[in-house]
Amino acid sequence: MSAMDDVAIQGETTGLPGPCARIPVEDADFVRQIMDRVGDKWTLMVIATLQDGVMRYTELLHAIPGISQRMLSRTLAQLHHDGLITRTAYAEVPPRVEYALAPLGASLKDIVASLIDWAITHHAEIRRHRALTGTADNH
Repeated sequence: MSAMDDVAIQGETTGLPGPCARIPVEDADFVRQIMDRVGDKWTLMVIATLQDGVMRYTELLHAIPGISQRMLSRTLAQLHHDGLITRTAYAEVPPRVEYALAPLGASLKDIVASLIDWAITHHAEIRRHRALTGTADNH
């Protein structure tokens, strides 16, 4: 394969219908990773919780029902790694660390709020459908 062939292949899309057609083949795996990250329930809850401003770890832990310390730590580290949140550590005794949405994370605020509102609005209907299909305990 020549260098010209490499250039021609780069930028090709998946050929699938709908929004997936816009994903260049060479970026498909990474785009799926991003969607997996931002679509994660804990990511959504952290972003929604931080939309009102800076919070400390313990405040986040108490504000997000059901999240464990381990999962909060992991989620915060991943979001910081991806540039969605900022982490500011202060050299104090005891140490103080604050988290806030970075501009990239703030760009998700409306999307996250809409998803959470949708889930709140339709949870009873989905619960009924699960009960009818015998999948009431499935998450």
